[in-house]
Parts: sequence; structure tokens; C-alpha cells
Amino acid sequence: MDFKTMYEQKKTTAEEAVKAVRDGDWVDYGWSCGVPVALDAAMAKRLPELTGVNFRGGILMWQPEIFKIENAKDHMTWNSWHMSGIERKAIAQGFSYYAPIRYSELPRYYRDSKTPSRVAMFQVAPMDEHGFFNFGPNASHMAALCERAEIIIVEVNKNMPRCLGGFEESIHINDVAMIVEGENPEIGCMGSVPATEIDQKVAKYIVDEIPDGACLQLGIGGMPNAVGSLIAESDLKDLGVHTEMYVDAFVDIAKAGKITGKNKRIDKGRQVYAFGAGTQKLYDYLNENPECMSAPVDYTNDIRQISALDNFMSINNAVDIDLFGQVNAESAGIKHISGAGGQLDFVLGAYLSNGGKSFICMSSTFTQKDGTVKSRIRPTLAEGSIVTDTRANIHYFVTEYGIVNLKGLSSWQKAESLISVAHPDFRDELIAEAEKMKIWRQSNKRG
Repeated sequence: MDFKTMYEQKKTTAEEAVKAVRDGDWVDYGWSCGVPVALDAAMAKRLPELTGVNFRGGILMWQPEIFKIENAKDHMTWNSWHMSGIERKAIAQGFSYYAPIRYSELPRYYRDSKTPSRVAMFQVAPMDEHGFFNFGPNASHMAALCERAEIIIVEVNKNMPRCLGGFEESIHINDVAMIVEGENPEIGCMGSVPATEIDQKVAKYIVDEIPDGACLQLGIGGMPNAVGSLIAESDLKDLGVHTEMYVDAFVDIAKAGKITGKNKRIDKGRQVYAFGAGTQKLYDYLNENPECMSAPVDYTNDIRQISALDNFMSINNAVDIDLFGQVNAESAGIKHISGAGGQLDFVLGAYLSNGGKSFICMSSTFTQKDGTVKSRIRPTLAEGSIVTDTRANIHYFVTEYGIVNLKGLSSWQKAESLISVAHPDFRDELIAEAEKMKIWRQSNKRG
């Protein structure tokens, strides 16, 4: 049977497709901009008839229709691998929960799971002549979840970029149970956060540490984007890319002629990523681009792959840090913000790289809703805060007041270094707390 005939036989409506979901099912919504639209709308109409349906997904870029049904918590749970602002708000409604992961291990979680998703539904690019539906910029863990799902329903979107790769970037029609042709909505965009003056100061410290020929990983947020913008304007050359998330900043760097990947020892000349999220500029750049390599996250975030790349530069944000050097990038106390993601993988992998460096960056302070200014460098993390990177793992730490290398330092040296890049208004207070904690020496300079 030819693929076009098979396609017509498997084609159905969203309303018919979601009838496959039963009480108590685990249902996977895919990832980021691959979350279904037509199928989600149909699922929201069916869900009030069901109980105990457990959805999986992550990094939502718009609010799913299933979130909007009356008394959602009586019918469903949403289990997120990495939370966006939309998912954080749903926590208060009693049906949204974070599933703690080390992102690099996610494909294995699916393959080894005792409760794999019975139904998987997600957006894909149109079928190619060989019968494959491309996952778009969402290879991540999609192949692994499809291996274990009983029923796979794809929602075809003509606007989904076709992202080329090395492996596990597509699913074949033979493995698909049903095909739904949606209304081809625009791909969900994640706008770049404008860089502040503080972001730019932090970026300057980091860019000064990057050599020609380095391989880059950028996290999400204003500071990594500021670093990307500064790199695009710099004299750096022959850079490579090996990253978890492909962001708009990489497009700017590439179009500025800074990326060749010629010094990469693996995947030479390729920009490797697990998923991409940004503006339409990013999706247009990734579409059919043979220079860019869409790959599963257990490859992109594997410490062995990261460390095989010389001069690997990992640049990530965090929420706060304590004087022991413990980094929290996930919560504000018990209030959940995002997730572990792949930050620790890249912190560890970059340090193992020949000439590699990892940078954790943040503004020295933040302002509360009541206008009170607080230090992001704290004596100890707030009760309930999550330790994303342990005190043994951090390498470089950067604020607008400077950059410090914390590797190999004794506890009093580490405290002194961190206080040296804290906001001046909080340094005396931090010194006093460090003295109480027995990690400050009288010989240390105050100021």
C-alpha cells in the first residue's frame, strides 16, 4: 500500500480521534510548540465525561483548552516535565504538578516507564514522500514516548518547520494510528525577554571569557540572550553550537557569520539542539536547514557528548545562590518556577570539556511586589528552595558586579568571592551572616 492511500485511511476528525481516551489514561501532549490544538479543543469537550485522565507535557506556550474546563481538577492532572508561566498558574487551580527530571534522562523514563502514555497526540509537519512526519523543533524525547504509546494521533500543521537531524526527529505513518488535519495555526512563539542594562553588564563579563572556536550552549532568558547579542556584535569567530534549547540568539550569531562549527570534534559543522522555541525568525531559520541538527535530549545533554567538545561554554540563569555555592534555578522557596531541565548536565559537561567553562549568571538583586529590594545572593537558600546545582559543581558565577571562579575554593574563600559580586548594599549583612555560619575569616577584607 502506498503512503498516500494509508494516509487517507488513517485520516479522521479530532472529535473522533479523542474518543480513544478513557478514564484513568495517561495522555501525552508532546512538547512546547508541538502541543496539539485541534485535538486539544476536542479533548476539552470530551474531558467532562471522564475522570482520572493524566496528561504529560511541558513548556506550554499557550493555555490548552483542557485547562479551561469547569472543575478541571475533578477530571485531570497536568504533569509537566518543565514548567512555563502558564503551568505555574495552573498549580493554584489544583491540577498542575511538576515531574522532577534530569532532562537528559527523559527518553529513558519513557522507555522504562511502568505507566507509559496510552495515548499520544501532538502536532507534526506534513508527511514527506517517504511516509515520515517530522516532529518540528521538538525531537527532545518524542521518539521514546512514541515507542511506548499504544495509540499515536498526529495533528498535521503545514506551518510546522521541518527540522532536519541525525536521528529520532520523525515518526513513520506505519506507527501512527490516526491523522488529524488541523486548521494550520501559527506555531507558538516565545518572545525574547528584552535585555536590561544589568543583563548587558553580565554578558560583557562572560563574552570576555569566550575564545574563538568555542562551542556554545545558551539557556532561556534575558541574560543568555544578551550574551548572544553581544557575541553577534563581537570579533569572535568559528563558534560551534551544541545546546538543549535553540533560541533566537543563535540565529543572530549565525547570521552575523560567527558560527562555522569547524572546530567541533563531533558533529562538525552542525548546530545541535534538542528543541527550539522562540519567534518566527527562529522557526524560519530551522526549517529545512541542513546546518542545524535536531536530536534527542539524551544525546544533546549527555555529559559524554558535551565533554567531547573542546572549549565548551555553558551559560545559564538561576533564581538565587547561597554562600555555600548552592544554586537554585527552580523555585522561590516552595513556589515552583520552572524545573531542573538540563542545567546540571551542562554545568558538569562543560567543566569536563578541554578548556570548557560553565557560567551561572543572575542580577545581584530583585524587587518584590511591595518595592522591597532583596539580594539574590543569600546566606542560605530559602526554606523549600530547590538545589539545582550543588556547591561542588558550580564553576563561574556572574552578576553585574563581576565574575568569580568558585571551583576548588574552601568555604570561606567561596563566601568571600560570592560576597565580592553581591550588591554593595548587602555585603556587610552577608559578611555578618557568614561569620555566624563559621565561613568567614577575620583576615577577609570587608568591602
